[in-house]
Amino acid sequence: MKILLLGSGGREHALAKKLSESYHCDTLFTAPGNTGTQQYGTNLDVSINDFQGVRTFCIEHHIDLLVVGPEEPLVNGIYDFMQQTNEAGMKYWDGIVVGPSKNAAQLEGSKDFSKKFMQRHQIPTAAYASFTAENFEAGKTYIQQHSLPVVLKADGLAAGKGVVICEDHATALSVYENMIQQAQFGDASKKVVIEEFLSGIELSVFVLTNGSDYQIIGHAKDYKRIGEGDTGLNTGGMGCISPVPFADEAFMQEVENTIIQPTIKGLQEEQLEYNGFIFFGLIKVGQKPYVIEYNCRMGDPETEVVIPRLQTDLVALFAAMHNGTLADVNINIDHRAAATIVAVSSGYPEKYEKNKPIQGLNEASGREDVIIFHAGTALHNNQMVTNGGRVLAVTALATQLQEAITLSKQTLSAISFNGMYYRKDIGYEFL
Repeated sequence: MKILLLGSGGREHALAKKLSESYHCDTLFTAPGNTGTQQYGTNLDVSINDFQGVRTFCIEHHIDLLVVGPEEPLVNGIYDFMQQTNEAGMKYWDGIVVGPSKNAAQLEGSKDFSKKFMQRHQIPTAAYASFTAENFEAGKTYIQQHSLPVVLKADGLAAGKGVVICEDHATALSVYENMIQQAQFGDASKKVVIEEFLSGIELSVFVLTNGSDYQIIGHAKDYKRIGEGDTGLNTGGMGCISPVPFADEAFMQEVENTIIQPTIKGLQEEQLEYNGFIFFGLIKVGQKPYVIEYNCRMGDPETEVVIPRLQTDLVALFAAMHNGTLADVNINIDHRAAATIVAVSSGYPEKYEKNKPIQGLNEASGREDVIIFHAGTALHNNQMVTNGGRVLAVTALATQLQEAITLSKQTLSAISFNGMYYRKDIGYEFL
């Protein structure tokens, strides 16, 4: 098969590696890709939101499979665009898209939509209310009467930074005003979801579905805060571990029964076309799982631990998703633990500089149990340099989680660039 992968981060590097290893992958293109993805195929100068350019390339190069990495093109409707037909009723392109329809992608694209979906299908989640500029004053009253802490979420996409946990009412009111009246997150915060704070421990579960059948392909725990001990600003993710130690068979059965199966049934009942990944962002409260959020794609850096542990052929999984045999596939997971730690630029997640030379990459590479995924790098005059806030994700696999974390940190200690920072406490709750 000829495959086109959309995206340019660490997630796409991990997916490109996995796709290229498939017996079914003949040719792999990544648009726009990064210095990591080009190890496994050809990078293209095509934007993830240039739908016409993507479709034209798929037609001209006889692409069989389009794998959409990031959320933005999915929420913007690339799945629907690729299904379009001409006046004769024939599709412009007749390949497979891995991703949900625009309507289904609202599960991630709108916090309000997803909360209402969960309510309709009795899926456990935090109590909430939504507000806009039109009922702004009612939102202020709601906050003032709300128990603390209180969680404020920008309704739309905000690059993983649109969620604020407020410990007092004054802070909550200020955040609320910034989101709606000062457009802190642009259109994403025209509507704000205010919800109760759930106290527990978070994890993410990843499913591949065709809207009727599904397969769980792994679970992981992400670390969003910039500072050790989960302090400071939210980021796109500072590290991740898999599997999650407390996600035993009984807990995962509860997740399936109360969350995954009702979600899939909800997709069917509401005729939401879905052919791709669902990311269930969960929190364990006592012994019960609750949904914090849905994502309509794989996470980053969760992909960098889930996909290396997945031993089933990923392209074969996509084919089974498409042809209706997904329920018959055997999912094989590496028994080893995986840990990834993200090296970021100084100043991230706020202002940071680029083009800092990266040293030690070659020396740190070469081990079979360590994979260095590129998230924000570029090649200038044969020198690898930084090109983003999150620069590298170093994944290590080992028999024990402690070993994997130690190996990832040891590898990172051999790599350097000006202002490089990484958390040294990833997985701290389980050590």
